[in-house]
Amino acid sequence: MPVSLNLQPRAVQVAAELERAMQSPGEELAPAALAIARVEYPSLDTAPYLALLDRMGDEASTRVGRPDGPFEETLRAFNEYFYDELGFSGNRERYDDPRNSFLNEVLNRRTGIPISLAVVYLEVARRAGIRLAGVNFPGHFLLRAPQNVARGTDDVTIVDPFHAGAFLSEADCRELLRQHVGDAAAFDRSLLEPATRTQIVVRILVNLKRLYVRMRSFPQARFISDLLLSVDPSAIVELRDRGLLAYHLQDFAGALRDLESYLRLMPRHTIATEDVESLEHDASGDKPPEQSEHEQIWEHVKTLRKRVAGFN
Repeated sequence: MPVSLNLQPRAVQVAAELERAMQSPGEELAPAALAIARVEYPSLDTAPYLALLDRMGDEASTRVGRPDGPFEETLRAFNEYFYDELGFSGNRERYDDPRNSFLNEVLNRRTGIPISLAVVYLEVARRAGIRLAGVNFPGHFLLRAPQNVARGTDDVTIVDPFHAGAFLSEADCRELLRQHVGDAAAFDRSLLEPATRTQIVVRILVNLKRLYVRMRSFPQARFISDLLLSVDPSAIVELRDRGLLAYHLQDFAGALRDLESYLRLMPRHTIATEDVESLEHDASGDKPPEQSEHEQIWEHVKTLRKRVAGFN
C-alpha cells in the first residue's frame, strides 16, 4: 500500500528529476545518479558529466576492439583504459567520504566506493558496446558479464569495480561474503543475479542515508529518506526512518505524521527491531532500552502527541 510522500520543499524538485530518470527507457544510470547529487549540489549542471561519459565511452570503444570477442579479453582491455589511463580507483583511505557516492565527484576525482565506481564503469562500458550488469552483492557491489554464451552455459564473469576490475571466482565471492556478513553467511548463486536500475538507485540512497546518520547530518539523511520514498512509495521502513529523523530535527508534527502512518501500516510490513535501534543509536549516541519495535515507535508517538498538542 503506497504511503503519502509529504516531501520537504527542496526534495520535491530533486524527486521529480529522479523520477524522470527512473522512468526513462533503457538501462541508463547516470541521470538518476546525477539527480541524487543535487542533495549536496543543488545547482549542478549535469550536461558536462553526461558529455564526459560519452567521450570516455567513445575512447573505450577504440581500446577494446570487437566487443563480441572473448569477453575477459575485452574486459582486460577496458580495465586497462578505465583504471590505468583514466585513473579510477577505490577510495580506501576515505571510504566514508560522502563525495564517494556522488557521480559528479567520482568523475571529477576519479575515485569512489564499489557502487559509484560500478555506475561509471557500467555507463562507460555500455557506450563502448560492452554488455554488463550490476550485482547487488551484500556489503560490496559487484558487476557481472555473460560468458560462454555460444556454448549454452550459464557461467558468468564477476568483476570487482573497487579493486581495479579484478575477476572473481565463486570462491572469491564466498570469501567476500564472509568478510562483509560473517562466518554464518550462506552463499547462494542467486546473490550474483543482475540488479535492476531501481535496486541500484535504492542502494546508493540507502548507503548515503546511513552515512549521513553516522555523521549526524540529519537534514541530509531526511532528504535521502524523501528520495527513497519517491523511488518506492511502498517502502514502509523509510516512512518510519523519516519520522525518526524528523523527531531528531525537532519537526514534531512531521515526525508524528510519519510515525502514526507507519504504525497504521506496520501489520502489513514486519521490520526487525534492530533496524530501529541502529538508527536511534547512531542518531542519539545512546542505545535505547530493550523494547519491541512497535513499543519503541508507540512511545515516540505518545511523546509527540503531547508535544504537538502543546503547540496548539
